[in-house]
Amino acid sequence: MNYSFEYIDIILLAMIAGFIFLRLRGILGKRTGFEGKASPQFEEMLKNINPETKINKKTDFDENAKKDFLKGAKIAYETIITDFGDSDNKLTTSKPLLSNKIYDQFNTALKERGKRGHLAEITFIGVNSANIKEHKYLGKILQVTVEFVGEVITCIRDKDKKIVSGDPEKIKKIYDTWVFSRDTSTNNPNWQLVDTLS
Repeated sequence: MNYSFEYIDIILLAMIAGFIFLRLRGILGKRTGFEGKASPQFEEMLKNINPETKINKKTDFDENAKKDFLKGAKIAYETIITDFGDSDNKLTTSKPLLSNKIYDQFNTALKERGKRGHLAEITFIGVNSANIKEHKYLGKILQVTVEFVGEVITCIRDKDKKIVSGDPEKIKKIYDTWVFSRDTSTNNPNWQLVDTLS
């Protein structure tokens, strides 16, 4: 009879231990990593994260970035003006600096000039000033509008080398407003001319 009571005690203790184990497991869980649903607060944080944002990505166009940009913009300006004004009526050195749209526009103008039998002579003197008028982000694309004041000696000659326009002895000031663009989501630091404003 005593033995039966001992068995009952053992069974009761086992049941209590099992119950406690199940309760603890239900409260604490049994997980080896992140499983199941995230908390509503965490899910809200995930929604606010921009998937295009990269760690250590510099998106601010600060004063140092503007100075570096303007140095490159002046070089690009000279390269494009000189290439557009050489006597072969073809774009060669400036092609990587131009968007498809601008390349097509410039190329069409050069073809028209070639059909007329005209050749351009341009001597680039220098950039008097280059100022950033505005900059803005269009999604991941950064666009910068620059106002240039440059000096050139330019003239257009016909097939007989006669001057059609311009003066090969006179320095002329030119005023241009150009829009440059760069995709900030890539590691490519190069800018392209995407628009010319009157």
